[in-house]
Amino acid sequence: MLPVDLPGTVRDALLAPLVDHHCHGVRRDDLSRGQFELLMGAGAAPAPPGTTHFDTPVGTAVRRWCAPVLDLDPHAPPAVYLARRDELGATEVNRRLLGAAAVVAFLVDTAADDIDMLTATEMGRHGGAAADELVRVERVEQDVAVTAQIAVDYLDGLGEELTLRAARAVGLKTVIAALYGLDFDPARPARGAVIAAANRRLDDPKGAVTDPVLLRHLLWCAIDVARERGLPVQFHTGFGGQSPAEPHRADPARLGAFVQQVQPLGVPVVLLHSYPFHRQAAHLAGALPHVYADVGLAFPHTAAGARVMDELLELAPYHKLLFSSGCHGLAESGYLGALRYRRALAAALGSRLADGEWSPADAARVAHMIGSANARRVYRL
Repeated sequence: MLPVDLPGTVRDALLAPLVDHHCHGVRRDDLSRGQFELLMGAGAAPAPPGTTHFDTPVGTAVRRWCAPVLDLDPHAPPAVYLARRDELGATEVNRRLLGAAAVVAFLVDTAADDIDMLTATEMGRHGGAAADELVRVERVEQDVAVTAQIAVDYLDGLGEELTLRAARAVGLKTVIAALYGLDFDPARPARGAVIAAANRRLDDPKGAVTDPVLLRHLLWCAIDVARERGLPVQFHTGFGGQSPAEPHRADPARLGAFVQQVQPLGVPVVLLHSYPFHRQAAHLAGALPHVYADVGLAFPHTAAGARVMDELLELAPYHKLLFSSGCHGLAESGYLGALRYRRALAAALGSRLADGEWSPADAARVAHMIGSANARRVYRL
């Protein structure tokens, strides 16, 4: 599975169980080809007529790496792969792929209100691992908005509901990059501005919140709750967390002023999936003591894994890097995230060992930190 020959201690560290510090549930039901391809495509849109999402980096990776887990030859044709998936059934497919990821703990974003998705507990059961919850703060806001009658109820309800849900979670998460962008005003908004924005929100409470004043207020509420409970706050940045037409607004460098304001509060800030802005994320992780980074979605969804890992290790402190798969919808994404992360880190460590830059003890220690130890410390697992 690993692409290079490594000393036994390094190999053992790479193959040790991982903490997947950010993932989602996967589908519990059998899927048609159209449903499978929608979940496989990063843009969540059908492939153009006459084409297929199997002709993508993730599509070829599924056929190469996931096929053997389902007892097929590598590079099985898409039709053969999907037929085998149907034959085994969703429960067995999920059990095999999540188990093969060799994850010891899943931290699961449970924002999706979809009975066809596995819950955090079920993710753990299928993968033979522990599981804990990450609270998506925008989901909390939406739940409060649809029940609040007046702006004061809305403001009070946000703080109360965030506090309640954080009590059973290991972290909070925001998708403000997709809803507005990371180039928001970093200051806490004035109460008068928040009340005015809340009144507008209550006129149409069912959609996603996009008002920048309310998003900033929600974010600062989340920071306050995280500080009280000793929790980190995750920011979805980069790949998969942006407006499709404005990917530059998901660049984590745009968070610089905000994370500097958060620093005195002692709340860890985790920059998720920062590719292709991973150098900026690595810089922030190195420059600020409370900032951490990962490039989770780059591993299952792109062919850039080894290069990205090399570039992260050029700059980021090793104790600031975390593993995540970003798994969503398909158990294949969880398995590929873990497999290709291990292969990418193995290649990066192998080149450093071959050049004499690192000792085997150094390489094993770094593999252990990134794979599980850093997450255990940040999330207090």
